[in-house]
Amino acid sequence: MEKPVQHGKAALGFIFITIFIDVLGLGIIIPILPKLLEELAHVDISMASQYSGYLTFTYASMQFLFAPVLGNLSDMIGRRPVLLFSLFGFGIDYLFMAFAPTIAWLFVGRLIAGIAGASTTTATAYIADVSSGDKRAANFGLIGAATGLGFILGIGLGGFLGAYWIKLPFIVAAGLALLNALYGYFVLPESLIMRNRRRFEWKRANPVGSLLRLRKYSMAISTLITAYTLVYVGQKAIESVLPFYLIEKFQWTLHSISALGIFIGLLIAGIQGGFVRWTIPKFGLRKNIMAGIAFYGIGLILISFNNVGWLMYVFMIPYCLGGIGGTALQGFISENVPANEQGELQGALASLVSVTTIIGPLMMTTLFHHFTIKGASVYFPGAPFLMGAVLMFISIILTIRSFKKKDPKLLPQNATTPGR
Repeated sequence: MEKPVQHGKAALGFIFITIFIDVLGLGIIIPILPKLLEELAHVDISMASQYSGYLTFTYASMQFLFAPVLGNLSDMIGRRPVLLFSLFGFGIDYLFMAFAPTIAWLFVGRLIAGIAGASTTTATAYIADVSSGDKRAANFGLIGAATGLGFILGIGLGGFLGAYWIKLPFIVAAGLALLNALYGYFVLPESLIMRNRRRFEWKRANPVGSLLRLRKYSMAISTLITAYTLVYVGQKAIESVLPFYLIEKFQWTLHSISALGIFIGLLIAGIQGGFVRWTIPKFGLRKNIMAGIAFYGIGLILISFNNVGWLMYVFMIPYCLGGIGGTALQGFISENVPANEQGELQGALASLVSVTTIIGPLMMTTLFHHFTIKGASVYFPGAPFLMGAVLMFISIILTIRSFKKKDPKLLPQNATTPGR
């Protein structure tokens, strides 16, 4: 009988760093993107937000196409080679972005980043391979902690290093990605044992097919996945509009935006890296899901109507507490899938998130542009955040409906059990 590979702290640490570097690249862009787009495209802050939505659309489209491919590929050849390849791609992308001379080159860079960014699928599957039960959900909190720390350093680098030279943060990120790829080559063991591997099938790796396979799950789980989708669309209000909002409404500087970003990153890291490890065992997955989505909605409403700059720090607390819901929801869904389909599931969920990243930023930046453009009939920069809150409360209704159905903690309908 084949024995699973022993996974120590070094392996999980590498996964943590991999996701961290993925988010680092996004964090770096957040504070410098308004200035970069204003300079390269010669537009005002309102129009720059629209370009930002188009860039995110480009990035997310590539993630949508390649996340299920990499997820299914990792189910065949293992997680390790896919992770190392993606990290190398990240390093090349950051170098490419550092020396992009025009806005058109930024779009090419986002294409490369979207392909490499699909590594999160495999990293998540790696965690699923080596975890079980409540520990699995808690370990998914590592993703949240890595996200928080990625934003801390990414936004810090983008804000403070970018003030000296706007290209410098990308060069630093490239060095980190390439060094991590080298480190992983020597320390990362394979997590997927041979008996849990399966052959690669294009029909299961194409993004549309990957999404359609989500239909095989029970109605209760499918409803939760719909709620999961709306949560991610709502989150895009903060992720895609916040720096433009802070500049437009409060005239914040690049350093001020970076300071808030670091604060947000610390909150996310503390909540999802530590707090969620207490709340999930204490209150269970269902209560965490409900509470988390409610916190997201409350935070977004407060931000949308805020008229005092420093209160952004206060209102970000309930918003970031919403992270306990996403972690619990992902862990809840993952528990119901066999070991040999974790890569496929995470690939499908990543494709779903990519769809929200295609739709969400375009929706939110268009709302922001519409309500801040010169001559707008109604001036309301907080419109994207209010829309996000509406989506959160719809997802709460869907979650309640799901939990009233037959117990969803069952294997998906027609699921293939391990070893078959």
